[in-house]
Amino acid sequence: MDYLKVGKATELTGRDRKIYRACEILPGFLSWITLLGLIVLSYFQPLWVAFFIIIFDVYWLLLVLYLGVHLFVAYRKLRENSEVDWRKKCLDLESGKESAGVSDSLSAQGWTWKDLTHLVILPTYNESLEVIRPTFQSLVEDGYPLDRMIVVLAVEERAGPEARERARTIEKEFGPKFGRFLWTVHPDGIPGEIKGKGANQAWAAQEVREKIIDAEGYDYDKLVVSVFDIDTMVRPGYFFCLSHRFLTVSEPHRASYQPVPVYHNNVWEAPFFARVAASSNTFWQMMQQIRQEKLSTYSSHSMSFRTLLDIGFWSTSMVSEDSRIFWHSFLFYQGDYRVEPLYFPVSMDVTMDESFWQTARNLYKQQRRWGWGVENVPYLMFNFFKKWRSLPKRKVLNKIWVQIYGFHSWATNALIIAVVGWMPLILGGDQFNTTVVSGNLPAVTRGLMTLAMIGLVFSAIISTLLLPRRPHKYRFHKSIVMLFQWAILPISIIIFGSIPAIESQTRLMLGKYLGFWVTPKSRK
Repeated sequence: MDYLKVGKATELTGRDRKIYRACEILPGFLSWITLLGLIVLSYFQPLWVAFFIIIFDVYWLLLVLYLGVHLFVAYRKLRENSEVDWRKKCLDLESGKESAGVSDSLSAQGWTWKDLTHLVILPTYNESLEVIRPTFQSLVEDGYPLDRMIVVLAVEERAGPEARERARTIEKEFGPKFGRFLWTVHPDGIPGEIKGKGANQAWAAQEVREKIIDAEGYDYDKLVVSVFDIDTMVRPGYFFCLSHRFLTVSEPHRASYQPVPVYHNNVWEAPFFARVAASSNTFWQMMQQIRQEKLSTYSSHSMSFRTLLDIGFWSTSMVSEDSRIFWHSFLFYQGDYRVEPLYFPVSMDVTMDESFWQTARNLYKQQRRWGWGVENVPYLMFNFFKKWRSLPKRKVLNKIWVQIYGFHSWATNALIIAVVGWMPLILGGDQFNTTVVSGNLPAVTRGLMTLAMIGLVFSAIISTLLLPRRPHKYRFHKSIVMLFQWAILPISIIIFGSIPAIESQTRLMLGKYLGFWVTPKSRK
C-alpha cells in the first residue's frame, strides 16, 4: 500500500489503523491535557501554576520580541523584492551580466527564462465573475510574455450550468490572450474524493497534461506550475521573480516556491475584525519565510510539473491539500525537499459577507479549516513510523516537533494568558491568596503583558505600511480606524485563533473529520 496517499485512519485497517488513530488523537490530547491540567492544578497546587504562569509570560514576551525582529526583516525583504525589476534581472541572467548563482542551478547549465513555460491552475466553485475576472486581468498585467503561459480555469460540475457559463465568458474575454487556455469540469461524486479544491485542481492538471502538455510536446522539466486560489491577484513581476528564483537555486525540482499572501483585494471594505485576522495570517507567513526550515506551502504557491508528476498530483481526499502537497513531496524525496521563500506578495480577499454576523461566522469557519491543517501531524508521524529506515531521522523528527509545537501553541497560548493565568487566584483558596506570589501575580502578569503590547503596536505599524492606497471614497478617518483596529487583537486571537484551532484538534481526536468548506468571496 502507498502510505503517502493515506488521508485518514479510516482508509487503513488492522494495526495500521490503530497507529494512525493514535497519531490523530495526539495533538488534541496534548492541547486539552495542557489546559485542563493547569486548571486542575490551580486548585490542588496553585503555587506551581502561578510560577508556571510567570515563566510562561516571560517566554511570551521574549517570543513576541523574537518574532517582531523576524517580522521587520521579512517586511524589509518584501519591500525590496517588490521594487526589484525582475524582468531586467532575468534578462541580465540571460546575457551573463548577473552570475548564474549556485553551480548546480539551471542558469549555470545555460537555461534562461525563455526556456520556461508557466502553467497556472485556478480552481473555482461558485465565485462570481466580479471575483474571477480581476484574477485573470492581473495575469495579463503581470508583464510576463503571455505566449509563455498556459492558464487553466478548473470548474466544479456540482456548481451547475452557471459555472460553465462563467468559464465560457472568461474564455471569450481572456482565452485568446494566453499561449494556451483551457477550462475543465471536475466530475462530482468520484469515489474516494472529498468535495474540495485538491480534487478539482488534480483533475485539471491531468486534463491539461493530456490535452495540451503531452499533445503538444512540452518538456515536463521546463514547466513551472502555479496553483492559485481564484481570488489570488498577482502583482506585476511575479512570474519573472518566480522564474529567476527557479533558475538560480540549487535543485529547483526539489522545491516549492511560496509568495507572501496579503489580503488587500477588499481590505478597505471588510469588517475590522476580519482585517485583523487576515493581517495576522500575513504576518505569520512573512515570519515563516525568514525561518525557512519551518516553512511549508500555503494556499497559492508554485512548483515544478516534474515534481507534481512524480508524487501523483495533489491529494483528492484532504482538506489541507495546499500544505499536504509539501509533506507528500518531503516524504517522497526522503527529506530532500524544501520551500523556497519568494518574499513577493500576491493579493487575496479578506473574508467578507453581507452582514457583520455572517462575516464573523464565515471567518470562524475559515480559521477552523486552516486549523484543520493539524491533519498533517498524524500523516507525518505515521509515515515516519512506516519509513523510518529510509528517512533522515533527525530532520523528520524536527519537522514533526515543529508541527506539534505550532498547532499546540495556536490552540493554547492565548487561552493560557487570558483565562488559565487567573485560575490560581480563583481556585487557589485562602491559603494561596494570602501568599506573596498571589499578591504579586496580577501585577507581574499585567507588567509583562504591557511590555508585550510592543508587538501589537509594531504589528499595527507594519500593517499600515503594507496597506494599498486608500480609495477616494474613504476619508482620512478610515486610515485611523485601520491603525486602532489592532486593539482587538487579544480578543481576536482567542475567538478566531485558539477556539477554532481547538475545535479542529478535538474533531480529529474524536474522528469527526472535517469536510472542505469554501470561503465565500464577496466584494462591494
